[in-house]
Amino acid sequence: MEKSKSQSVVNSSRRQFLKTSSVAALGSAFASPLALAGQASAARSPGDALKIGLIGCGGRGSGAAAQALSTSEGVVLTAMGDVFEDRLQSSRKSLAAEKQFGSRVKVPDNACFVGLDAYQKVIDSGVDVVLLATPPGFRPQHLKAAVEAGKHIFCEKPVATDAPGVRSVLESAAKAKEKNLCLMSGYCWRRHPSRRAFYEQVHQGAIGSIRAIYATYLTGPVKPMPPASRRAPGVTDVEWQLRNWYNFTWLSGDGLVEQACHSIDKIAWAMNGVLPLKAVATGGRQFPNGEGDIFDHIDVFYEFPDGVRAFMAQRQISNCYSDNSDYLMGSEGVGTIKNWSDPIITGKESWHYSGPKADMYQVEHDELFASIRSGKPINDGIWMAHSTLMALMGRMAAYTGKEVSWTEALNSEEKLVPDNLTWDMKLPIKPMAMPGQTKFV
Repeated sequence: MEKSKSQSVVNSSRRQFLKTSSVAALGSAFASPLALAGQASAARSPGDALKIGLIGCGGRGSGAAAQALSTSEGVVLTAMGDVFEDRLQSSRKSLAAEKQFGSRVKVPDNACFVGLDAYQKVIDSGVDVVLLATPPGFRPQHLKAAVEAGKHIFCEKPVATDAPGVRSVLESAAKAKEKNLCLMSGYCWRRHPSRRAFYEQVHQGAIGSIRAIYATYLTGPVKPMPPASRRAPGVTDVEWQLRNWYNFTWLSGDGLVEQACHSIDKIAWAMNGVLPLKAVATGGRQFPNGEGDIFDHIDVFYEFPDGVRAFMAQRQISNCYSDNSDYLMGSEGVGTIKNWSDPIITGKESWHYSGPKADMYQVEHDELFASIRSGKPINDGIWMAHSTLMALMGRMAAYTGKEVSWTEALNSEEKLVPDNLTWDMKLPIKPMAMPGQTKFV
């Protein structure tokens, strides 16, 4: 159900990326909803060139770079990093083509960084803004490094694959706010004009009090795991898993976390910052996936205060009914967003969106760079971490078969991302989770 994030770059997958990991601890002091950063940072005039560095040169990263370069003439790409040379060079060639961005791609060979430490080299290369578009398992480490270096940041969704990662992101978001750095989330629907208008109507009471929400993300497999027989001699465990990152929970978080997180974020948006109390879930793997360890379907049942319920149906199986919609049931009406259609409200009032159209992926970057230039930094940190944790909470409940509270999810000590990752290390593949047997940690 995803559409391309760039109309000027090759129509490739939204996701494919790189990196290494570490986490920090943070308690539940960040349990409140987000707002914009308060104190303004130093404004950058429209004539000032802003240098961007791309970390993760797959389809999503290349699209993010294209959108950043499309915001204004005063943006140039000066550094790129990925663990794979072929991916980096393909992205650089495409972006630098005359029909794309030509001379605004100023990335010499010595600013092309390859390896597990490429992210740090991009950050240290003198850029003003970093685009974080690696597999999400690496997001906490890269975000922490970017904030420590004082960079403005575009941070793709989801922002972590485990709770220690979420806690690290919350800590980094707080530090970004202290430093007046922009931190823009890749939860792109928050920048869609019709969705913004719809949720504004909902928050103003157009359907009364929300009683239930049903969200769907029913689609086909994103990137099926190839058979082990296709693993070439000499390919290490780390390389094999990075090449097929979507199929490993430590890298992608699972399909619920990596893809359906958009729908979970819209549930959180509808609830206007009210956090779920707990969740139960069902799920499993209907079709074998070789060495991968992710489920291909999960249904999550969230409970909020005052008896409000939200239901998230996620599936990634071929030749099945597809739906990527949001259904909001209120005390005085119903709000519906059917797939990519404009939203409608029926009930005590009828409403449908009839305003301007815009590419939400481009709006993300237009607003990011406008905030940098105005000195009024956007900071999406808390809500993007909360939406990610809601997705993780659902996965935890599905994988273990347990009821999982918000507090339990936030404080979980299950750490999926390996410490001190090296290219040649042994990295055994986790067995598939078994509800009722897999322990909650």
